[in-house]
Amino acid sequence: MTETAKSEAVAASDIPKGAWVDKYLPARLRPYARIARFDRPIGTWLLLFPGWWSVSLATADWSPGASGVGQTLWFFVLFGIGAAVMRGAGCTFNDISDREFDAKVARTADRPIPSGAVSVRQAIFYLVALSLIGCLILIQFNPFAIGLGAASLLLVAVYPFMKRITHWPQFFLGLTFNWGALLGWAVVRGDVQAPALILYAGGIFWTLGYDTIYAHQDKEDDLILGVKSLALRLGAHTRPWLGVFYVAAVALVGLSGWLMHLSWPFYGALGLAALQAGWQVATVSINNPDDCLCKFKSNRLFGWLVLAGFILGQII
Repeated sequence: MTETAKSEAVAASDIPKGAWVDKYLPARLRPYARIARFDRPIGTWLLLFPGWWSVSLATADWSPGASGVGQTLWFFVLFGIGAAVMRGAGCTFNDISDREFDAKVARTADRPIPSGAVSVRQAIFYLVALSLIGCLILIQFNPFAIGLGAASLLLVAVYPFMKRITHWPQFFLGLTFNWGALLGWAVVRGDVQAPALILYAGGIFWTLGYDTIYAHQDKEDDLILGVKSLALRLGAHTRPWLGVFYVAAVALVGLSGWLMHLSWPFYGALGLAALQAGWQVATVSINNPDDCLCKFKSNRLFGWLVLAGFILGQII
């Protein structure tokens, strides 16, 4: 890569400049924080929310002082740590798999592996270390949940290659990122029942929405490289499809709450989440990468609203 190309790549990079990684970490550790996306936590939130939703939905008694509340809060902590390290492991594996593609795209060319800051060998050792931490989290749960959590590794292994063979890699990301909707229920109740399965399906549609928006940032580069995505498949018809995805997500999340007989605050919070999703559909500019990134990140608010609904719907 020429010096001019390097300068253009740095200017277009999706790596935040002057973030806490630059301020507080030693130089030798910064590439590892970046490859795990610790400086970009939105992905961790999107991975974490389905697990938190499910734990909240499966908790029968949220009354102050109830015996199960302390355990539920501990599960929240474990899921938080687990989401951070497993998202980091997933990003590391994805970057190892996509290093040749990333080197050809301005937004990703200065990521640690294609830039040479981290070698493939070092990235593999880092991936193993993060995965071991994730395993330590997983074995804190019941045997059924441990087996269910381990099963998700198949999806994690397959997902990075889906954009090479299908225009629906966002669907496979949904299968992977929303596994917590099954795991959270299993952690609390030791099985998987209809509300968890429906919540899982709702989360998949949610991911189809937000990750299609995200994919519009890279559609020009993806077209050149031969990488597939829903952004390319849907093109100018993206907006109505986003509406379909988000309506299905809200309806299925609502059905999961209805099956658990949640009270009116759940539906109020879900209504606000629906408005937030509707705002995304109505205002997203699919040809403006900055706006696509903004709308993608706004899904953290959607996640918080649904979580608040599940908890308040149990308490009140």
